[in-house]
Amino acid sequence: MSLLGPVEVRTLAEKLNIRPTKKLGQNFVIDGGTVRKIVRVAEVSPDDVVIEVGPGLGSLTLALLSEVAEVVAVEIDPVLARQLPETVTVMLPDYADRLRVVQADALRITPDDLPARPTALVANLPYNVSVPVVLHLLQILPELRRGLVMVQAEVADRLAARPGSRVYGVPSVKAAWYADVRRAGPVGRNVFWPAPNVDSGLVSLVRREPPATTATRQEVFAAIDAAFAQRRKTLRAALAGWAGSPALAEEALVKAGVDPQARGEQLDVADFARIAEHRR
Repeated sequence: MSLLGPVEVRTLAEKLNIRPTKKLGQNFVIDGGTVRKIVRVAEVSPDDVVIEVGPGLGSLTLALLSEVAEVVAVEIDPVLARQLPETVTVMLPDYADRLRVVQADALRITPDDLPARPTALVANLPYNVSVPVVLHLLQILPELRRGLVMVQAEVADRLAARPGSRVYGVPSVKAAWYADVRRAGPVGRNVFWPAPNVDSGLVSLVRREPPATTATRQEVFAAIDAAFAQRRKTLRAALAGWAGSPALAEEALVKAGVDPQARGEQLDVADFARIAEHRR
């Protein structure tokens, strides 16, 4: 398998006159072992259609193409989007027909923007939009059964946190609405060019059904947002504005079987679904 190493990445960047920017979260992987590990841990199959967000110069794309049916690469940078098919044709010609490039902002795409329905998400996500991208794709792509994303280590901790954890919060609960989420390993700084100032981590997502509830996803998410907007307050106080008054918040909590003196960080997604169900 032909992969991009430090020399190839820098050569491509120089050819394209690219200076990686923090604004777009551009840190290109230069280590073949890392992309092989990502593909292995992702447990993709030859039948999978993988959506890759932010393929950049193609380090991970090249590692994926020989393992799956198709890669839909969503790239916001038009220069990188134009270059990717050329790179794949040169380095992996036998698999070039498996690549589909969509030049777009992943936060704004709809299923109609994609040439195929992805069954897996595998990506080195830009740090600054990683959580919104994951939640957006899980929402709009119900066929997405699993995912493995590389994100900032702190974000990985938050996504995979469990109730009671110091870093448990809105990303943790909302991701749990869609999937079982867990940490899947650390990634050091030196596998990137340029090297970021923080470590990274792998996060595994396996789709599951949301909690059984008569409340809508939007209603449950509104309760989650309200609970964590003032996370040090009791739920009776934190949900007062959401429910209409402290008394109505307490009523919804009691009916849901939740202690009004508890805090949001103690509840799981099913608890929030029950609370949303009982809002008057």
